[in-house]
Amino acid sequence: MNTDTHAAGAHDHHHDDGHAHSTFSGYMLGFVLSVVLTAIPFWLVMSGTLPSKQITALVIMAFAIVQIVVHMIYFLHMSPKSENGWTMMALIFTIVMVVIALSGSLWVMNHLNSNMMPMHEMTGMK
Repeated sequence: MNTDTHAAGAHDHHHDDGHAHSTFSGYMLGFVLSVVLTAIPFWLVMSGTLPSKQITALVIMAFAIVQIVVHMIYFLHMSPKSENGWTMMALIFTIVMVVIALSGSLWVMNHLNSNMMPMHEMTGMK
C-alpha cells in the first residue's frame, strides 16, 4: 500500500457525509418548536379550554407525536438519507414492536375482567 492509497482512505473512518449535521439556528429552531409543543398542551390542560377530557388527551397525544418527530429531525438528525436508510428501518421496526406490545397488553387487560370469576360465585365456595 503506497502513501497515496493510505492518504486517500485515511478519512473513511470519520463517517463524514459532506455536510454539517446541524447549525446553531437549526438547534434553536428545534428548541423553540419543542418549547411551543410543550407549552400548548400544558396550557390546554391548565385552562380546560377543550370540552372533554378525551378530546384533550387526543390533542396532547397528537402534540406528543409531533414533538417526537421534531426531536428526531433536529436533535437526532434522523432522515431517510442517513446511513442509507438503516436508521429509518430500525425506527420503523421499533415502532411496530412497541405497537404490538402495547396493543397486546391493552387487549389482555381489557379482556381480563371478563375472564375473571364473578364475586357472587366466590362467596358460595365456602
